[in-house]
Amino acid sequence: MTKDRKKILFVDDEESILDIAREYFSVKQYDVVVARNGFEAIEILEKEEVDCCITDINMPGMDGVELAENINKKNNTLPVVIMTAYPSIENTIKTLKNGVVDFLVKPINLSQMELCVERVLRQREIFIENIFLKKEVKGKERLEKLNRELTQKNDELVVLNKIMSDFVTFSSTSDVFKHVVEMVMDISGADESSFYVINETMQNPFQVARVFSDSSKMGMSQYGEEVQKKDLSQYSIEGTSENGYEKLIIDVASDKLPLLISENNEALGIPREIRSLILIPLMIREKVFGVLTASIHEGRDRFTEKDLYYLSFMTNKASHTIENIALYENIYDNLFSTLYAFVKTIEVKDPYTEQHSNRVTDIALIIAKEIGCSEEDLEILNVAGRLHDIGKIGISDNILLKPSKLTEEEFEKIREHPDIGADIVGQLGLWDRKKKIIRYHHERVDGKGFPKGLKKDEIPLLARILSVSDAYDAMASDRSYRKKMNTHEIIDIIKKESGAQFDPDIVKVFLKLCKEGKIKQYSDVV
Repeated sequence: MTKDRKKILFVDDEESILDIAREYFSVKQYDVVVARNGFEAIEILEKEEVDCCITDINMPGMDGVELAENINKKNNTLPVVIMTAYPSIENTIKTLKNGVVDFLVKPINLSQMELCVERVLRQREIFIENIFLKKEVKGKERLEKLNRELTQKNDELVVLNKIMSDFVTFSSTSDVFKHVVEMVMDISGADESSFYVINETMQNPFQVARVFSDSSKMGMSQYGEEVQKKDLSQYSIEGTSENGYEKLIIDVASDKLPLLISENNEALGIPREIRSLILIPLMIREKVFGVLTASIHEGRDRFTEKDLYYLSFMTNKASHTIENIALYENIYDNLFSTLYAFVKTIEVKDPYTEQHSNRVTDIALIIAKEIGCSEEDLEILNVAGRLHDIGKIGISDNILLKPSKLTEEEFEKIREHPDIGADIVGQLGLWDRKKKIIRYHHERVDGKGFPKGLKKDEIPLLARILSVSDAYDAMASDRSYRKKMNTHEIIDIIKKESGAQFDPDIVKVFLKLCKEGKIKQYSDVV
């Protein structure tokens, strides 16, 4: 390794990620070493000097958190960056205590990873330089000065770590906008903050988030938020012109550069109640997506270059989060489409069961809404219901499409489909609750179901709901081995099996919905 080249250690149990990282950063003039788990990484660190370590959080043997803890104990100057596909507040707190300086959310953007590496290496140089200076200082005056500098650096790192950790748990862009304006208030002492969408397709600023402190003349309670979707022409501050403010936002978006106005002299047409102002463009893939604003209305405080630095850093982090959310949503949609295509393949093979999964899901959602399930539960049930029979793709067509009664051995094979389906979904590592519903939708409340023989409340509520709707549609549909049953027979069977096969509370709701005509097929027979 040459004097100017930095060495990076990548730790991951996925060979493809190691290969991509090695090739990319080697081209960028870094020396790269790789390890497939935490133990290999420790061995490398005992033999070689490394400037930065980037590790996956989930690995066999020694995970990324344990590795970070080991590194921090032996060398607290070595920065560790964690890669994770499942960010959480718990992991964030746990890893920050062990010396982790940044998070990267999988799938990783290599250019984002490179920026992260450059930043942590600069921070390390400053940290090491300060350590050496402290050792060299002999005079009290010099030591006190150094301590002040270190305190300032530590305060800065606290703010930056807060920004980094606070942007790893969001699942929607609206949450990001809301959090950005709230964080502006927290770290800069602003009286007001807003975020405006403005880009190639929306050339006039469009406010999507806004928050005030109680010191503002806007009449809002402290940190009270007002998330709006309205045109900036409706935004006014008493006794001032909106045009200059709007033009300033448009100019910042056009220039793609942040703007700090420490003291407002009204020359730019900024409302006179605003004493100090910051505007920062939010960029996604080098294109402006929107503009963040922060303003001070009263008091002697004014924004400084440090405030501009913090808010610019935060805005950059927000842009990566928005980009990752968009990428995740695209991957999620494509993944679900692929899985649902498997279900359609099964249904196409057997014309008697075509659209079975959709009908079962629609009935289950009606029941779940009546019970009062949350929006999250409804979303989970919607996905699990449409995929509940995906495991049948692993069952032989000779059994699946057999026109006569199944033998005991053949029925045992059919009983495997919930486990097969849950395992298929489980490979994605994203849908734990959906996986359980798929696995347990053939369990019975009397414990005689399959695959685990669970009883009563051991069976997830959404699986108990799906069980009733699945059984109904199975009886109400033509099958390869029998014709559909009439509605009177179906209702009688469901009533008879209440408390045995089915949860009696869910059966009660199901029958009520039939009687009210909300499940229209049954309104005439209950």
